[in-house]
Parts: sequence; structure tokens; C-alpha cells
Amino acid sequence: MAYLQMSILSQSLMRTVPVNVILPVDKLVFPGMPPREEKPYKTLYLLHGVFGSHIDWINGTNIQRWAEENNLAVIMPAGENMFYVDLEASHNYYGEFIGRELVDMTRKMFPLSRKREDTYIAGLSMGGYGALRNGLKYHETFCCIAGLSAAAIIDDIDKRTDDVPVFIESRQYLESIFGDLSKVEDSDKNPKWLARKLAAGNAVLPKIYLACGLQDFLLSKNQDLQNYLKELGYDVTYDEMPGGHDWDFWNCQIKKVLDWLPLEGRQAGISSGNVGI
Repeated sequence: MAYLQMSILSQSLMRTVPVNVILPVDKLVFPGMPPREEKPYKTLYLLHGVFGSHIDWINGTNIQRWAEENNLAVIMPAGENMFYVDLEASHNYYGEFIGRELVDMTRKMFPLSRKREDTYIAGLSMGGYGALRNGLKYHETFCCIAGLSAAAIIDDIDKRTDDVPVFIESRQYLESIFGDLSKVEDSDKNPKWLARKLAAGNAVLPKIYLACGLQDFLLSKNQDLQNYLKELGYDVTYDEMPGGHDWDFWNCQIKKVLDWLPLEGRQAGISSGNVGI
């Protein structure tokens, strides 16, 4: 397993962006072990939540071991607290960066598959929103989308006030991210709007996995979202289990996401963590 930490210069953001990469290229294969077929790697673009960074998934879950076992490349960019959307006024085109530039750049840098059926996007909380928004907007790139405890906050966003204990819930902060809140519901910053528009066309719809803990404050939002998507005709796998908005839940669920994705399955070999023995 190769675990890479790098910074890339983004034209969409006009600055360098930290990105972590899991690349299962260094497994040792001994006599009697079947070698892996030489082909580009299936790839998961994995987004962190608010207050987090590009190292969160490595620190909080076993994604590294599970990705190695399944010969899956994982790309984990820094998203700051920007919800992975395009902020035109400040030239922070995070959606463009995640959905197009990062994919193009990493495909040039690493032996990643360029096929839609081999390219996936997932995230937790804010990253779950970002995965849904960008997975739907760039549906020609991503065939599968997973949102864990997704921050499905758009429905009542125009009702937000500044009388809140946490700044990220304030109207002022949300306006700095989404712009005029009265216009967000009918825009490409709303996953429901994107899903509805996509379903009305002739596009191949991405498959979607949603999960939320029974003690999570976002539970009702995720229940509503999965019902909405199913009514539109999307193939949605939805999972609820005891848990809150925490890493115990997300560690369990990212394993379920990998089991749900159309991956190669467990491969023999020995990596730096003796994975696969």
C-alpha cells in the first residue's frame, strides 16, 4: 500500500490544496498467490466533514486497510468548511475542483480507471452533502454516491437566523457559502433539485447509498432525502443503525459502503500492513 500526502495547485481555487491518497500498488505476491491483473484502479473520492481535513478518514476509520484489501484507490482532498460548492464571488470553485479538476488531475498522476463505472464519490456530514451535490452534478463521472449522516440542510435554509450557538448554523455564515439563501432551493446547490432535473432527462442515474445513526440530529433529514430520491426512481440503499454523529458510526458505515460498491473483492498479497494474509 502506498499512502501519499501531497499538495496540488488548483486552477479552480487558485491555490494549493492538500490531498491524501491511498494507492494499493505495492502488494507482494509470493509463489502460489494469484497476481492481480494489471489494470487501472477503481477509485473513491472521499470527502471529510465540517471542522475536519484531508487526514480525517485515515485517523478516524480503517479505510486504509479496507481499501488495500479491495484494490481500491482513495483520494481524500481538503475541503475546509466550504461544503464543496462553487463560491463565485471569492473564486472558490470547490464543486468544479471536486467534480472535474481533481478527477482529471489524479487520473493523470496515478493509474486510475477513467471509466464511469469505476469511479465513486462519498463523504460524511458536510462531505455527505458534497458527495451528493457533486455526484449528481457530475453524474457523467461518478456512477455511485454515498452520503453518511449527510448534511441535507437545504430545505429550510432560507429560514436560518443568526441566533444560533454554532457559527456554521448561522444565516450569515451560510450566506457566505451559498449566496442568496432564498435562491438556493431552486439551484444546483440543492441535491434534490439536481436529482429531480436528472431524473427528468434521459441520463443514467447514479446509484446512491445513504446512512444515518438513530441518535443523529440529521436522522429525519436523511429519512426524507432517501424517500424523495426513491420516489424519483433512484436506486437507493438506505441504512439506519444505533449511533450518533461520530466516528464509531462512520467507521462502521464506510466498510458497508465498500461492500456495496462494485469492487474487485478481497485480493491476496502482503502490503506494508500485512493486509491480505
